[in-house]
This record gives sequence, C-alpha cells and structure tokens, in this order.
Amino acid sequence: MRNWILIVGFLLVVVGCRHQEYKFMEGKIYGTYYSISYESVLNYDTVIIKEMERVNYSLSMFNPRSVIAKINREESDRVDSLFVRMFIQAQKVYDATEGAFDITVAPLSNAWGFGFKNERLPSAEKVDSLLQYIGMDKLTLNGMRLIKAIEGVQLDASSIAKGLGVDLVADFLDKKGVKNYMVDIGGEIRVRGISSKKRAWRIGIDKPVDDVSASTRELQAVVAIEKGALATSGNYRNFYVVDGKKYAHTINPKTGYPVQRDILSSSVYAPTCMEADAYATAFMVIGKEKAQKIIEKDTELEACFVYLDDKGKQGVWMSDGFKKLIVSE
Repeated sequence: MRNWILIVGFLLVVVGCRHQEYKFMEGKIYGTYYSISYESVLNYDTVIIKEMERVNYSLSMFNPRSVIAKINREESDRVDSLFVRMFIQAQKVYDATEGAFDITVAPLSNAWGFGFKNERLPSAEKVDSLLQYIGMDKLTLNGMRLIKAIEGVQLDASSIAKGLGVDLVADFLDKKGVKNYMVDIGGEIRVRGISSKKRAWRIGIDKPVDDVSASTRELQAVVAIEKGALATSGNYRNFYVVDGKKYAHTINPKTGYPVQRDILSSSVYAPTCMEADAYATAFMVIGKEKAQKIIEKDTELEACFVYLDDKGKQGVWMSDGFKKLIVSE
C-alpha cells in the first residue's frame, strides 16, 4: 500500500510540473513574424497555425482566392464569418474616428505602392479621381453579402487583419482553458495571465526610428500587462523615399495622401487586438489632439503617442491608464 501511495504521489508531482510548462512557437505569417508562448500540458501548435491561416483565406488582398480578393475583383459579394467580424469592428472605429479609419482605402494604397499593385507616386488628378471610391458609407453588410453603392470600391483590411489573427489565437486558447499566454503577430499583441518568469508579460515599445529592415531597435518604453491587447502603428518601418521625400504606408482616406500628422508612433491598449490595431492606425491619421479626445471618452482605450511639437521637438504623451502600465526596468 505504501508503494502505491508513493507512486500516486510521484504522478501528482509529475502532472503538477507539466502544468508549469510554457510552450513557445514562432515563424512567419501575413508577411511578418509571429511569436506565441502559452502554458499548457497539451500542444496546440498545429491548431494555432490553422487559426492564423483563416485570416489569409478571408482577408488577405494578396491571396487571389480570399474572400476580400474576390470582392475587390467584383467576382463575388459573398462574405464569411471572419469578414463579418472584421467589418463590424471596422465600422465601429470608422464611426468613432469620423472616417479616419477606413477599409475602403485599397485604391489609394495601390496607387501609392502599398497594396496589391506595383504603383507609385500617383498624380494629383489620379488621387482626386480615386476619392470617389473611398468611404465605408458606400458599403452595406446584408447578412452574408456585402453590397457596394458603386462599382470600383475595393477593400484593404491590413490595418485590422493582423489584430483579428491575434484575437483568433487568443480566443482559441481561452476556450481551451489556457490561463497564461502571449500572442504576438508582427508587434500586435494580446496577453493573459503571467509569463514563465512568474510576472506580468513585459512588452517593449519601439522608438519611432526610420528603419525599413527593422535591423536596429531602440525601446521607447516597456509595459507590463496581464490582460488585454497592445498594438503600435507608425511610419518608420513601411515607407519609401523619392527625391528626398518620405512616403509612408498610412494613407489619410480623407485627402488621399500619406499622412503627415504630428504623431510618429501610436500605441494603443484595448480589450481586443482588432480594436487596438484599428485605433492605432486611425490615430496616426487624425493626429494627437483629436486622438486624445477619443481616448478620454472611451474608458476601454489607453494610448501612448510619440509626437513632434510645433517646434519640431519630439515629445511623449500617455493617458493616465497607460502610465500605470509602464515599468522602469
């Protein structure tokens, strides 16, 4: 009997240790990297990859067989559940930012060389002609069909799709009862619980230093969070320079031109990564003053902006809630 007790005790210790195992996976997806850590006895790597791939089949402009690609080519008006989920969140942020966030920006993204067509430096006449196709008010979601008010409207969900991919993985881990995880896709992050170091997850926010290759990184700040999502948008990674002038990937849907606002880097903390992703982009478009007002009204949002003042001097603004996330180490 004593031997059985010893065996049972040993098994309990082994199982208890297995519960402390953090699994780590990394790779490439959506044209960027992913890095995921989660605590579980079971290995969910294969399913996690399938969850991320769902976004490619639904929302990738660069996948010719995706739902959004077929819509852009006027081949279909049918959508899937992921598209609906994305569209509802995009509409919410579009309304809250008075159109600063707009997934119908695809024609402009293409014209400036950041979409699925290899174009660059459109003329003022071309930009003006494309503005007629811009605006989510030209779209209506009717069940599982997307109705366009005019032909020629095309969609670019790249400023929200990565966030959705993060949320899909996080939701899956939540359903499996995983209490501790961090999901990072291209710097868009959602966490729960604690890391393998037995503390809140530490996340670095890059300084907005122009570097397309991302070969050199300097940290602006480090935050510690146990729940929620963090996304950062900036024009220091995806841009090109012609005749000494910088053209960045964030397009102002109102003007049709790459943004030239005071915010250099926009980091947003929100309950879901889709929200954080979309708002981080929108704040780059509307600038610090209007962005601050939105943050003040929405109790679920916190933000940190690195910006240039009227004299060209760099400054940092943080909401009160974001300040509480900052760690000194």
